Amino acid sequence: MDTAQRRARLAVRHRLAHEARTADVVEVVRSLVALHATDPATVFLSTAARGPELTPRHLEEALYDRRELVRLLGMRRTMFVVPTELVPVMQAACADALAVTQHRNYTRLLTKAGVGDGDTAAWLDEVAEETHRALLAAGSATGAQLGKLVPRLATKVDPAPEKAYSKPGPITTWVLVLLGAQGRIVRGRPGGTWAGSQYRWEPIESWLPAGVPAVPLVEARAALLRAWLRAFGPAPLSDLVWWTGWAKRDVTKALAEVDTAEVDLDGTPGLLLADDLEPVPEPEPWAALLPHLDPTPMGWKSRDWYLGPHGPALFDTFGNIGPTVWWNGRIVGGWAQRKDGELAWRLLEDVGGDAEAAITAEAERMRAFYGEVRAVPRFRTPLEKELSS
Repeated sequence: MDTAQRRARLAVRHRLAHEARTADVVEVVRSLVALHATDPATVFLSTAARGPELTPRHLEEALYDRRELVRLLGMRRTMFVVPTELVPVMQAACADALAVTQHRNYTRLLTKAGVGDGDTAAWLDEVAEETHRALLAAGSATGAQLGKLVPRLATKVDPAPEKAYSKPGPITTWVLVLLGAQGRIVRGRPGGTWAGSQYRWEPIESWLPAGVPAVPLVEARAALLRAWLRAFGPAPLSDLVWWTGWAKRDVTKALAEVDTAEVDLDGTPGLLLADDLEPVPEPEPWAALLPHLDPTPMGWKSRDWYLGPHGPALFDTFGNIGPTVWWNGRIVGGWAQRKDGELAWRLLEDVGGDAEAAITAEAERMRAFYGEVRAVPRFRTPLEKELSS
């Protein structure tokens, strides 16, 4: 399967080609499996890039009114927004293991600080249970409000007393992260604008009245890999290992439950679903401005076929991608929002006049989506910092 076909699949499956775009925000998310949500603005800008008619209000309604989308921790201990029906799969495939790890880490730190009356793990469980009950009673609350309802959340612990920069802080965030990883609470509506990150918390029962249904681990992992291959395949096995954050043996075990086929990707073996071998027709020329941490450029570990030589300008030192300009299935530049709200963009290669006109139109559309909101990326990349100054 050649690069042209991979780019055609990317354009259509990720709803970036004009004929594939939609005003159905939930369908946009389903098309990508999950949206990166470490930075709240990414979720909104990723959907805007794929739905010309979408406004921030459309996503807010899906998240907070109809509750068709949920924020939760998933692959690589990263925050994602997923369709509600995918929550049981993500919980079993990713979050359950993370909850165990976080509980162990927090117990160790609390024990080191002398908290817990001899049974620190049980003490932490009690505080988490009390916090969940308080949130069920309140319906919705900020971390600060929960701290007043559950006095033990004010317990202060210095996580690294041997470090000069470390200082004691309340365990509120630890308990909320733990409850979130356990699938018992979720992030609700933030204060301020849609780009804000000061969330209210709500019990999972607000989204799923009976809680998160249990799914067997291998079944959940297989379902997640199947969804990823439908959206991102074909790809080398190493891409699946990187995207999930699982051990290679766990990916291989889950893949045994998925009907896959192997294809040649310019000399590298690639996997895709066995019923997905028919070629995708090449779409009409398209341009897009994708935000930092967008799920498309962050979907693969091997990126040469769409990134080319532009990585140093567009990634930070931790491997997070900044805002990117796309033309016909490949990255050709970067962009940034300036303080006055204007969008500045720069091409890193010559793409011709038609492409530049299409990119200009996309930049104006995205500028209108922002409105009066100013959203500085949490992860700053070299070109983004230069263009935003």
